[in-house]
Amino acid sequence: MSASNKILRTANAPRVSPTELELEIGQALLDLQNSVADLKVELAPLQFSAAREIEVKGGKKAIVIFVPVNQLKAFHTIQSRLTRELEKKFSDRAVHFIGQRKMIRKPTRKSRSKQQRPRSRTLKDVHEKILEDLVYPTEITGKRTRQATDGSKLIRVFLDAKDATSLEYKLDSFSSVYNRLTGKNVAFEFPAGEA
Repeated sequence: MSASNKILRTANAPRVSPTELELEIGQALLDLQNSVADLKVELAPLQFSAAREIEVKGGKKAIVIFVPVNQLKAFHTIQSRLTRELEKKFSDRAVHFIGQRKMIRKPTRKSRSKQQRPRSRTLKDVHEKILEDLVYPTEITGKRTRQATDGSKLIRVFLDAKDATSLEYKLDSFSSVYNRLTGKNVAFEFPAGEA
C-alpha cells in the first residue's frame, strides 16, 4: 500500500496529483497504521481529502488535514492519539483535523434549482462546524461577538476550562487557522472564573 492510497480523491478532481505535504501525511498515517498495533484497525479504512500548511503567529506553522464528513466520526474516536503521534513526526507544526464541507449559494430567481438548500450547507453553519472541528477534543462553552466602532468584528470563544493545560499552546494556532479558512477574527480563551 502506498501513501497516495490514504488520500481520497473526489469525482470532481480525480486526476489532480497530491502535493508533497499530502504525500508526507499519507506516509505518516501509513507508518502509524503499520507500527502502532491498537491504531491499525481504526486507521486502515480512513482517508483524508486534502492538507494545507498555514502560518501561525510567532513564525510557527500548522497543518490542517481535511477529512470527508462521513469519516469524521471515525477520526474523532482516535483523534487525540493521532494528533499526538503526528505532532511528534512533524515536531515544528501543530496538527488539526477539519471536515471537508461544501457551502451552497442562496438560491436566486434565476437559479436552476428551486429546491431549498439544506441548513448544513449555509455559510454560517459551515463556519460553526469548522470552529467545532478545530477545537474538537474540548468543547466550546460560550461565544461572544464584539463589534468595534470601525465595523470590524471579533469573536471571543470560551473553551472548557478542564482542557486548559493541554490546549494552552494551541490557542494561537486555532485563531490563525480559523482566520485563514473563514476570514473571521477569533480569540480563543478559557473562562477566567473557572481557571
